[in-house]
Amino acid sequence: MTDEKKGEPEVESEVESQDIQEKYEELLEELELKEKELQEVKQALEKQEEETKEYISLSQRLQADFENFKKITDKRNKDLIKFANEDIIKDFLDCYEDFGRALEIENDDDLKEGVELIYNKFKDILTKEGIEEIPAKGEKFDLNKHEAMMVQKSDDVENDYIIEELMKGYMYKDKVLKYSKVIVCKK
Repeated sequence: MTDEKKGEPEVESEVESQDIQEKYEELLEELELKEKELQEVKQALEKQEEETKEYISLSQRLQADFENFKKITDKRNKDLIKFANEDIIKDFLDCYEDFGRALEIENDDDLKEGVELIYNKFKDILTKEGIEEIPAKGEKFDLNKHEAMMVQKSDDVENDYIIEELMKGYMYKDKVLKYSKVIVCKK
């Protein structure tokens, strides 16, 4: 019996040893799987880090490009504003020189003709730039275009119509540049 008792613990020990070996192998397999997963996660992380660096770099380049564009645009806008009136000034210089020549004339008839020529030149320049006279005399009074300086009674003119224009008014495109100063009929 002692031999039999001795054999049983050996069998149990072998079974335990086999179980431990199987568990060890299972753990090794599980460890290998986890290491593979870890490697995949590391690779994905490295890929994400590279993409992030690329996006940061792209963002920095775009920011620099935008700043350069903004500087260039600001300079262009300043130049446009600075030289916006260049063409009209050139036209007015011609008229200025014409006035100088007209003042050199000694004959009154020639002087009047020269001044009329200059007046018409000025008028053409203003028309070309979009300036129009606001019609006033005989028109119905309009607060958006006329400024009433006085009111008078008149039998020849209807109520709220303009009797006389004291100073001309002007429109620049669709905006009133200078209101007509007028005398309005009130009955």
